[in-house]
Amino acid sequence: MVIDVNEIPREGLHIDQDFDFASLDLVEEEAVLLEPTHAVVEVRKAGSEVLVKGKITTRLSFICSRCLRPFEYAVDSIFDLVYLPEELDEVKEELEEEDLERFFYYHQQLDLREIILEQLNLSFPLRPLCSEDCEGICPVCGELINQGRCSCQVQESDPRLEKLKSFLRDKK
Repeated sequence: MVIDVNEIPREGLHIDQDFDFASLDLVEEEAVLLEPTHAVVEVRKAGSEVLVKGKITTRLSFICSRCLRPFEYAVDSIFDLVYLPEELDEVKEELEEEDLERFFYYHQQLDLREIILEQLNLSFPLRPLCSEDCEGICPVCGELINQGRCSCQVQESDPRLEKLKSFLRDKK
């Protein structure tokens, strides 16, 4: 959905609709959308700036990075963005802190679909986990540790500490 910046009315635009994205559009390769992304967005013009404020909701399926089982993840994210005209997008050799917070619209158009997709991707967790206390799988037998302890005895020691252990044994 492309919005012509010159056509935004004085009272602004209110958009309340679903957006369908393909799972290939998502930054998380294993993520699958379970329902369309619903967005409620207000678009206002203040001088040459365009203010975009909204909320997105949807449900996805992720693969837990510890136990490798699929789980549902609910997205309920709000955003508040300011877009400046392309004329203010100057080429710099080095970015500064405030440059990271600037967004620009080009050819007097704003692609709302791209904004919603970007905000959806930004709402994903860095490491998808089915729960914070997920213990993952046993490195020996592959059983889920969450569902009960396996019978494997795993004693991992840091190879960097082996010299210290032998020193302490020799000292006794």
